[in-house]
Amino acid sequence: MADLRVPSLERPFSATDSIEFHHSEAWNRRIYQGEYMSHHFDTKLAREDPSLNLCDFYLFDGPSGKTVMAMTVNPDVGLSAPDTLHPEGLYAFRFDLNGDAREEVTFKFRFGEPRHEDSSEHIHIQSFVVRKATGDDALRGDAGESLVEGETGSVATDSDFRAYVGIAPDLFAANAGFRAFMTTFYNDQRYDGNAFLHQQNPFARRNVTAIVLEVPSELIGKGKINAWATISLFGHAPEVQVSRWGLPMVTHLFLNDPSDQEVKEQFNASVPSEDLKRFAKPIADFAEKMSTYAGSAADPAEYGKLIAARLCPDTLPYELGTSAAFAVVSFNGRALGDDVLDVMLTLAANTPIVDGLAPDRGRIRKDFPYYGAPYRAEEQVGVTPMPRPAKK
Repeated sequence: MADLRVPSLERPFSATDSIEFHHSEAWNRRIYQGEYMSHHFDTKLAREDPSLNLCDFYLFDGPSGKTVMAMTVNPDVGLSAPDTLHPEGLYAFRFDLNGDAREEVTFKFRFGEPRHEDSSEHIHIQSFVVRKATGDDALRGDAGESLVEGETGSVATDSDFRAYVGIAPDLFAANAGFRAFMTTFYNDQRYDGNAFLHQQNPFARRNVTAIVLEVPSELIGKGKINAWATISLFGHAPEVQVSRWGLPMVTHLFLNDPSDQEVKEQFNASVPSEDLKRFAKPIADFAEKMSTYAGSAADPAEYGKLIAARLCPDTLPYELGTSAAFAVVSFNGRALGDDVLDVMLTLAANTPIVDGLAPDRGRIRKDFPYYGAPYRAEEQVGVTPMPRPAKK
């Protein structure tokens, strides 16, 4: 397997820089206003440390009865984020097998301290171990059966397991008009169907860190499952969950009231089994108002309830062994090339919305780790690094 590391980074960024990353009032305003609506930034810790910032979650079928799970972190890695993972971070893929919105099987990644690659002072390498946990160990902590070990930047293989952690192209795509769309909704109380006419993707030609695991499907379970990803801090102090992600765009679209950003902190610290009780109402309220402004529902209040019931609990359903497809009519996993923003916008407004942009599917490969080569420095010429504050 070819080494997938980036041979050079356009601008050096130290692992120690992450503590100051995105930690300014001006930057936080840009986040909350939706200018960079993917890449989460929902919690204080995720804004301070991009390695704790869960950007996206994918789940799809692999070859010969295998299932692939992937999450991304470190938005804009190499330009404005370091390429390291938190040594006290617990990066987990969680699977509910019986529909109770609680995990019965969890796959956990843990990372060692970063060191410089021999050929570059700007690229870091970290050891990692992947464990599978069931029972009580699936719910908390880093205990579990060791499946595979490796180092970032290279594919690790052990028997039927394959894992990859390293820099990869950001496959999320969104129209920059999303910001105007949301601003109009909250400030003017109206639906702006023209917000997406100017097709500019602020995530184009940027990289992220991908965490990818392929396992035999039977190691997860059988039939329909529900999944989500989390990032927690687990070291010298009790475990603290920083980010979670099941369905895309839930916090960015349905829980993004500028007057109540605290709900994002609450959501990311919670578990799916609490979603109906804690978050169904604000989700329903948003869909009710959006469909009212769009004039798209005969009974907006009832439509809001239907959307809340579909999105809560916030887990990604998937029929093991089938082709993944994230669509308006149904959610069945999420493939790397699925255009999820159009789906979620359409559901929110109850009217078809197409933002005119899609993931860079030319950057997807057919074999493991399925992410193609990251964007090189020469391909990123003209790409402005995401703003970060000056060091204090």
